Amino acid sequence: MSQGEEYLQVVSLDDRPGLRIVDRIERKRYALETSKPVSPTPADPEECPFPVSKAVRIATEELTLQRVVGVYVRDESQSMLTAVEHQESASLPAGTYTLELATQIKTYLEVEGPVEISSDVERTRIEFPATTDVLVGIRSRHERPAATVTTTADPLDVMQAIETFGSALKTADPERSYPTLRGHPPSVDLGDSLDIPEGLDRPDTGVRLELPPTRAALYVAAPLAYYLGAELVPGEVPLLTTDMGFEYAFDRQSFEADVERVLKQVFFLDCVTRTEGLYDLNLHERTAVEPQLDLDFETLYDQPLAEQVATYLGIPYSIIEEHVPQWRLTAHVEPGPESVEQIPFLVDDLAVVRTVGDAETGGSAGPHTTRTFARDEEISGVRGDGATGSRAYVNPGESDSLEQAWVGDSVPIGASKLVTAAFRNRLDRETVDGDIAIAVVLNDGRMDEEQDVVDQAYGDRDDLPFDVSFHRDPTVTELRDVMRERTDFLHYIGHTEADGLECTDGKLDIGTLDETGVDSFLLNSCNSYDQGLRFIEAGAIGGVVTLSDISNREAVHVGELTARLLNAGFPLRAALTIAREESVLGEQYIVVGDGGATVAQPPSMTPNLLDVRKQDSGYDLTYRTYATDEAGLGSVFVPFVEHVEESFLNSGVLGTFEFSKSDLRQFLDLEQVPVRIDGDLHWSQSVDLDEVL
Repeated sequence: MSQGEEYLQVVSLDDRPGLRIVDRIERKRYALETSKPVSPTPADPEECPFPVSKAVRIATEELTLQRVVGVYVRDESQSMLTAVEHQESASLPAGTYTLELATQIKTYLEVEGPVEISSDVERTRIEFPATTDVLVGIRSRHERPAATVTTTADPLDVMQAIETFGSALKTADPERSYPTLRGHPPSVDLGDSLDIPEGLDRPDTGVRLELPPTRAALYVAAPLAYYLGAELVPGEVPLLTTDMGFEYAFDRQSFEADVERVLKQVFFLDCVTRTEGLYDLNLHERTAVEPQLDLDFETLYDQPLAEQVATYLGIPYSIIEEHVPQWRLTAHVEPGPESVEQIPFLVDDLAVVRTVGDAETGGSAGPHTTRTFARDEEISGVRGDGATGSRAYVNPGESDSLEQAWVGDSVPIGASKLVTAAFRNRLDRETVDGDIAIAVVLNDGRMDEEQDVVDQAYGDRDDLPFDVSFHRDPTVTELRDVMRERTDFLHYIGHTEADGLECTDGKLDIGTLDETGVDSFLLNSCNSYDQGLRFIEAGAIGGVVTLSDISNREAVHVGELTARLLNAGFPLRAALTIAREESVLGEQYIVVGDGGATVAQPPSMTPNLLDVRKQDSGYDLTYRTYATDEAGLGSVFVPFVEHVEESFLNSGVLGTFEFSKSDLRQFLDLEQVPVRIDGDLHWSQSVDLDEVL
């Protein structure tokens, strides 16, 4: 049985005609409803012209998705004919077509026309004039490294290891700016000798990076080297060169910032150029920058990558800067040997990498200030005893990315603490059947308020089944059993001390667990940082912890908001970034492990936050989207706004749109998302506009 068949399922719906399509590793699912009951018949995945892991055949007159998704239509030559987004339609005459659905799980339909495709504000429908045979092909968005490279601490060995990252690219065309066409780089182990498995051949892109042979310079350049499939060679002066004679010299005094700028420039212009390729979309960013660029994108698309890069870097960055999507992640990395094991996971996120105080990279120790102290403040109504011991804290400094992370020994303030084991735990995640499992643990009756609010937050979505269990006042043995059970998310409400989580008959030190079945967690108790790290060591993927004492009132507020954001599909790191802004003690919370982990799939593929402001003539609504592992940088997003017919690059502020009051109310009712109104955070489907505006 192939890996795809093991964790991808296509089964008949129990409660209505149609199919349920499930990814049992990524915990994603959606329903494809039909006009009459269907029984899927296994088919050969090779029958689909696009790569899929599983295929079935059904016969139906109609397919309906109870949510608006993009449908991209191609003919037999796989040339794109049209795209149907919200409130659009298309009539296809007789012929053979491939319909690509922008669903949580990559899905292709092979059909014979005629076909009618339509989409309103709530659903997408595909109709045939008679019962028609449909081939349904699916592919998981789950990515694993193809191999593991072993390197020593020697920078020259590290250089060879990082050079293998380009082998994961699925194309050298501008379409590699789509996240699904950027494979996961090989993982890296630190060892006693260099060992590169066979088959990790990077594409011959004609691009070379000459870099100072220091780990700091190599870590900073790794995402760019990966994205360009570049050859890496040592050199005193950092250069980007091509086999066509082009040369770009990086600024040695601001090397990190220059690498970041080049990565963003090449990536963004690839996103614009790719509109001449597989996906002929009406891209907002192309419309915005094309009048200022003397470029023939049709010709540029067909040029070799090396020539495209030379053309891109001849454009002043100032022309495109305001249109580049906000980057998902900036990672601040201590350039020690151990950090190399985390670099592939940062590269997979296409993160901006900064290092700590290395003259070769233009880095500076300035913002990365470290201090060691033990907190002894007393806070009324705290969840713990204030015992933190002595820790080295670090302030990574400012970044314009949506999220920040830290790789190193210190404890970051205002950033996530990345842990290599967490990413490897994610890759080793096994297939799971059943609903999303949430365990809520309450070990103090004085904290009933938080149980009440999280009870309302988890599992309130009709489109996604949850199994929420509550565990009140557990013993050590009972809590140990809860943590061993297969659970998607554990929300702990209670007390934590230096030697463990409080129970009715003692304390449970998570470090005593041989393993845990918990994927992600929130330890909403005082000083839970060390216990959270032990959770990761036991097998968890990521979680939210605290660095000091927290008051019950603030803990309830942060706990409720984090729960609701996770339920809405926000990744851990993004959820906490938003929640921190809403709490006076927000900086006492950080994410440990893989901050990209999600508990639930977002209703519209990409989680988003809205900002509404009243104007004299109506209301302005600003759309902010958050990249995820499934819908990463380079994904496109179409806001469900009437008369908006453009696609936008995902991540950050898409734009501001005007609404009347009645249209705004109708828009906010489409799905439950966080919305800021005059600076205060509400939820779209429950906010009273008359009261707050």
